[in-house]
Amino acid sequence: MPGPAAAAAAPATVAPAPAMEPVEPQSLKKLSLKSLKRALDLFSPIHGHYTPSDPASKQIRISYKLNAEYGSVKNLSSNKGQDQVGNDAKGQTDTSPTSSALALPGKDDMRDLQKAGSENAIIPGPTMPPKTLETGIPSRSLSGAVVSISGSERYQSTSALMERIPSKWPRPTWHPPWKNYRVISGHLGWVRSIAFDPGNSWFCTGSADRTIKIWDVATGRLKLTMTGHIEQIRGLAVSNRHTYLFSAGDDKQVKCWDLEQNKVIRSYHGHLSGVYCLALHPTIDILLTGGRDSVCRVWDIRTKAMVCALSGHDNTVCSVFARPTDPQVVTGSHDTTIKFWDLVAGKTMVTLTHHKKSVRALALHPKEQTFVSGSADNIKKFSLPKGEFLHNMLSQQKSIVNSVAVNEDGILATAGDNGSLWFWDWRSGHCFQQAQAIVQPGSLDSEACIYALSYDISGTRLVTCEADKTIKMWKEDEMATPETHPLNFRPPKDLRRY
Repeated sequence: MPGPAAAAAAPATVAPAPAMEPVEPQSLKKLSLKSLKRALDLFSPIHGHYTPSDPASKQIRISYKLNAEYGSVKNLSSNKGQDQVGNDAKGQTDTSPTSSALALPGKDDMRDLQKAGSENAIIPGPTMPPKTLETGIPSRSLSGAVVSISGSERYQSTSALMERIPSKWPRPTWHPPWKNYRVISGHLGWVRSIAFDPGNSWFCTGSADRTIKIWDVATGRLKLTMTGHIEQIRGLAVSNRHTYLFSAGDDKQVKCWDLEQNKVIRSYHGHLSGVYCLALHPTIDILLTGGRDSVCRVWDIRTKAMVCALSGHDNTVCSVFARPTDPQVVTGSHDTTIKFWDLVAGKTMVTLTHHKKSVRALALHPKEQTFVSGSADNIKKFSLPKGEFLHNMLSQQKSIVNSVAVNEDGILATAGDNGSLWFWDWRSGHCFQQAQAIVQPGSLDSEACIYALSYDISGTRLVTCEADKTIKMWKEDEMATPETHPLNFRPPKDLRRY
């Protein structure tokens, strides 16, 4: 029997416990990623294989589509309709639920349904007139049309059933093209302004050579040269009530010339800088001038007194015209706005802000209550007296429009700083001719610029004033016909309303 010493030594014979391996510290993100199954590990064994179809799910989907889309026609009587469909298919039969649901009813069934006033939607058969029951729009093929209870329509080919709606845009009138038939030389500087005699026997031009020259309309010969300005002449106007010619220039002066004496009889002082435009009132003896001082000044012709100053523009007033009824004065400015003025109160009636560039030219139609404004961004047409915006011209000249003019036949001519001369149909805004000024021999190509243009009183001749120191006269081509110069017009698809 072992002693106490042996009992005490017994625990020493037990094997020691294995030592634990040290645990490396890991971040929470790394531990969470280990617990996730990667998509590649999950789906790589079946990559490239489709999920097996479930017949029960497929049957449920088909029955749902039948009830949702063809539920209104599933319960129609089918005997005669099926016979008719079978005859049309030349003996080919189909017993699937889809074919029985799409079977077309016969003529007798259609009559019975119409007499009974059934509210269920029907499919028009071959004997129905070529119009849908609800919209009345003519259709080319009704074999695939299905009308649901709610009135919505489904077609196999929508484009085949759509009716092409004709454009309501007015078609332009055919105009013969214009041609240059005379070039007049005589000025020693840029020709900046032009005005016609009310009797249509002569016209006058103002130039950067500080002279005013009077030319014969029929022959183009020089009749008279008048001097008096000390800077280039920007504006001219001939009175139809008196034998007066008015001129304005960069020298801040506005002069009245008596054409019986061929000399200056009045000067109108008040502008603080160059005068850029000038116009006469058609019924009252007043003169309108606009200049670089941003003011349009109204002058009494006889007393030389300034009646009022129409101030409100923020930049140079470069175009103006007058009319007998309100608004009696319309001005365009480099501040991109057009203003209508109440001449009695001397205040602004309407301000048009449609342009984004300087409004350098305005032209009033001689017969209609409309006018156009020319700018570098577009040529816009407005109505009077309220100034509603009508439309833009259908093309863009892509140049700075220096001058515009319109005659009684509805032909609008616009002149650009790159020598472009475009002719437009007033009613539709269609550009029917694009001409380019040819510079005088010895001039630079950069001098192909038209500063001013005007029709004569009859509207059959057009005169342009250009930077190559010449005056060009244009007229319609008598040999042109609609066959030789066809009208290439496409109505616009979308229009800017501003």
